[in-house]
Amino acid sequence: MRRLTAWLVLPLLGLVALLAAPAQSAQSWRVQCTFSDERFTEISGLARSQRFPGVLYLHNDSSNGPYVHAVDERTCRTLATLRVSGSPARDYEAIATGRDAKGRPVIWLGDLGDNNDSWPWVEVLRIQEPTTLRSQTVSARHLRVTYPDMGHNAETLLANPTKPQLWIVTKQLAAGSLYALPVPPAAVNRAVPLRREDGLITDGSVAPQGDRYVLRTYFDATVFTGLPPGKAGRPFDLPGQFQGEAITWTADGRALLIASERDNRLIRVEIPQAG
Repeated sequence: MRRLTAWLVLPLLGLVALLAAPAQSAQSWRVQCTFSDERFTEISGLARSQRFPGVLYLHNDSSNGPYVHAVDERTCRTLATLRVSGSPARDYEAIATGRDAKGRPVIWLGDLGDNNDSWPWVEVLRIQEPTTLRSQTVSARHLRVTYPDMGHNAETLLANPTKPQLWIVTKQLAAGSLYALPVPPAAVNRAVPLRREDGLITDGSVAPQGDRYVLRTYFDATVFTGLPPGKAGRPFDLPGQFQGEAITWTADGRALLIASERDNRLIRVEIPQAG
């Protein structure tokens, strides 16, 4: 978050979410664990490892360096830190996991933030998921993304869990937009608009089973049937957080895990049953 207005407005939006969004019942959500790593000051993205069961990848917001952290989803303990070589980490805002064209597990890291809607391009970094879980430096392929009209701020990167297929959801106050990237994404990509979405989309994730995906705002979440563009279900409230910007699924696809800037809790949220 580089602009002064962003520093002032976004915390206020988070405070509004905390005060306005009614907390769900105790049966609907619970604190799974709490992070003790002091580096996790601005958690902005969560993704489930394709290679290591029970492991989540997370990253901080802008100005925190080119790092991805692996954590234990049961204890919130930091297991490894990946330093992404050759990345300026202009404004990391989203992370997802999936497969490359050869079927190998990859981490997709979205350097998508653009608070002024002014960058001529943004980037998605493709990182081969390490075969050993230890702190190390990893290389990335830089995939440039342009929009057909102008620059856009985005905090959501969706990935097909079985092949190199990606979508971006832009973040605007009134409404964002869903974009598709070429399959597989190339060195330079032009995003294709698919449809309008709600405003203030701060993150999203495709279920490990590949049959649903979720988009969240500061206030609530919506589960969609199918891959993007899917059929929207009914939105449901999320627990109040100061600035909720991260979401992923449990391994069985039955619940969601959420995190926030300035909040050390990893929260499990049950998905309401239809009907």
